[in-house]
Amino acid sequence: MEERKLKIRDLTLRDGQQSLFATRLSQAEIDKLLPYYENAGFYIMEVWGGAVPDSVMRYLDESPWDRLRIISKAMGGRSLLSALSRGRNLFGYVPYPDSVLEGFYKEAIANGLNVMRIFDALNDIDNVRESIRLINKLGGIADGAVCYTVDPKSNEAAQKPGFFARLFGKKAEEPEKIFTDEYFVEKAKEMESLGAKIITLKDMAGLVSPLRAAAIISKLKAALKVPVDFHTHCTPGYGLASSIMAIINGVDILDTNIWWFGGGSAAPAIELVYIFAKKLGVEIDVNMEAVGEIRDHLLAARQSLKAFDLSKMPKPFDPLKDTLPANIEAEVDRAIAAAKAMDEETLLAACHAIEEYFGFPKPNEIVKDAEVPGGMYSNMVAQLKSLGAEDLLEDAMRLIPMVRRDAGLVPLVTPTSQIVGSQAVSVALDRKKGNPDYSNPSNQFISLVKGEYGHTPVPVDPAFREKITGSPVEKPYDVNSYKKPENPVLAEYGNVPLASNREEELLLELLPTVANGFLRKRRAEEYAAKEQSAPKAEKVEVKEEAPVEPITGPTLKAPMGGRVICVNVKAGDAVKKGDILLVYEAMKMENDVQAENDCTVKRVFVKPDDVVGTDAVLIEFE
Repeated sequence: MEERKLKIRDLTLRDGQQSLFATRLSQAEIDKLLPYYENAGFYIMEVWGGAVPDSVMRYLDESPWDRLRIISKAMGGRSLLSALSRGRNLFGYVPYPDSVLEGFYKEAIANGLNVMRIFDALNDIDNVRESIRLINKLGGIADGAVCYTVDPKSNEAAQKPGFFARLFGKKAEEPEKIFTDEYFVEKAKEMESLGAKIITLKDMAGLVSPLRAAAIISKLKAALKVPVDFHTHCTPGYGLASSIMAIINGVDILDTNIWWFGGGSAAPAIELVYIFAKKLGVEIDVNMEAVGEIRDHLLAARQSLKAFDLSKMPKPFDPLKDTLPANIEAEVDRAIAAAKAMDEETLLAACHAIEEYFGFPKPNEIVKDAEVPGGMYSNMVAQLKSLGAEDLLEDAMRLIPMVRRDAGLVPLVTPTSQIVGSQAVSVALDRKKGNPDYSNPSNQFISLVKGEYGHTPVPVDPAFREKITGSPVEKPYDVNSYKKPENPVLAEYGNVPLASNREEELLLELLPTVANGFLRKRRAEEYAAKEQSAPKAEKVEVKEEAPVEPITGPTLKAPMGGRVICVNVKAGDAVKKGDILLVYEAMKMENDVQAENDCTVKRVFVKPDDVVGTDAVLIEFE
C-alpha cells in the first residue's frame, strides 16, 4: 500500500514571526533564508497578509509589495505563495467596494501571490463571496477559511475556582449551542460551492481540542471534494495533539513552522510533526534535509529578534540526526496510542511532556480557561496597563462572554477580537466609575452592532442595537459611501503625488495612516536624490513661551487614554449638542467625542497624533 503523503504549508515567514516576534522579521533576514527554501518543497509558503503589510511599513520602513516580489522571484514557483486577508475588509476594518477588492487581488497575483486565504470574522459567507470569485477569475487559488470558535461559557463556568471568583446561586440554564461541528461543515460547504479550491479550518486561538479536531476534520473530509487544511496555534496547549488528530483523520494540508519559530503562541514545529507522521506511516511531503538547512540559519534570525522575543527558546533538535531519549520515544508512542483510542487526556499529557522536554513554552492556562486568542489577552493586559487599571483585568475577562452575546455571539478573530476585548475593558471601566454599561462604545463596536460588518452568528437584540446605535434596525455597510483617500500633491517634494503608482494607491486605501508616513519618506528620499543634497534645515527662531492661562471654563476630558486622530473644532467655534468635536483612538478602537451641550469652544489643547491620558483635558468651553 502506497504511503499517504501530507502536504505542508510553512508559516515561518508570516504567521510564525507574527505570533512570536511582533512581525519584526526584516527583509534582510528573509533574504538570507530564501536560498535554503528553494529545495524544501513546501506545498505552500505563507509569506504575506495578516499584519505584514502594516508592520513592515510601520516598524521596518519597508514596502510590502517589494517583500512579495522578492520572495516570489527567489522561489521561482517552487512553492505556492500564500497570503491571508479578511475578505471584504482585506487588511482594514472597513468593507471595501468590489473595485478595491479587484484592484488589490490583481496587483497581489501579478506580484507573485498564488493562494489567498480568505476569512471573515463573522463567518458571514456574503463577506467572502466576491473575493473567492475574483481570485479565481484573476488566476489565483481561493482558500476559504472557516474561523473556529466556541460558545461562551456561562457565568458560572467562566468563574470556576482557579480562574475567577466563583459565583454562588441558582445555576443558569445553558444557552443553545451555536458552534457545533455541523455549523463549521455547512460554512465550508458553502465556500466550496462558491469556488474555494482549498478549505481551511482556521483555529486562530488554538482552541480546537484534539477530540474536536478529530470530529470536525473527519466530517469536513466526508463532506468536501477539495483539500482540507488545518491551521492552529499552541497557546492553550492543544496545538500538537490536535494536529496529530487531524493527520489521523485524513487532513490533506497541515500548517507548521520551522523549529525556532514554532510552538508557544505559534503553530506546531514541523520537526515534531515529522516524528509523529513517520510512526503513523504518513510521509511529510517536504525535503527535511533542506528544512534542516533553513533551521540552522533560522536560529540567527531569531537571535536578531531578541528585543521582541518573549517566548522560551527550545533546545536544538534535528529529527534526521538526533536520537530521541527512550522516555520521550515512549511518550510519542503513548500519544499515538491515546489518539487512536480517542483518549484526549492521555494524548495531551504525552504531548506536553514531549514539548516540555524540548523546552517549548508551557500551555497558557489563563488563555485556555478564558477561551480567547492569546493576542487578544495580551492586548487587554497592555491596554489596562497603559490606563493604570491592571486591577480590572479579571473584571474585563469576565465581561467578554456578555459582550460577545450582546454583539451577536461573534467569533473572536481579527478584528472582532480587538473590538470585543476593548469593549469589555471599556465596560469594566464604566462599572468602576459607576456609569451604565456601554457608556463609551467605540466606533467599531457601534458598526458591529449596527450590522456594518455583516450578519452575526445570532441576531443582535433590537433593543440593544437601539441602545448602542440609536436605531433597532440592522443596517449593512453602504459601499457607495466609501470615499477613496486623497492622493495629495506634495509641493515640498517638487509637486509630486504622494502615491506614485497603483500599488501605492492601494496602500493608501488599505492602511491610510501608516501608508501616509511611509510614502512621504519615499518621496522625500526621491526628492533628495534628485537635488543631490539633503533638504537644508530651516533656521528656527526661539520664542519665549507665553504664560499659560489657567482653565476656568467647563472642559471636555478624555474618557480613557488614547491617541487623537482628528480635531474638528477650533477656538471660537459655536457647536451644538451632539456635534463630533474630535476622534481619538483608545485600545485600537476609534471613539467619537461629542458635545454634550450647545456651547462655544474657548481653547483646544490637543492636535492629531497627540497621545493623552485618562481624564486629560482636551477642550475648554466658554
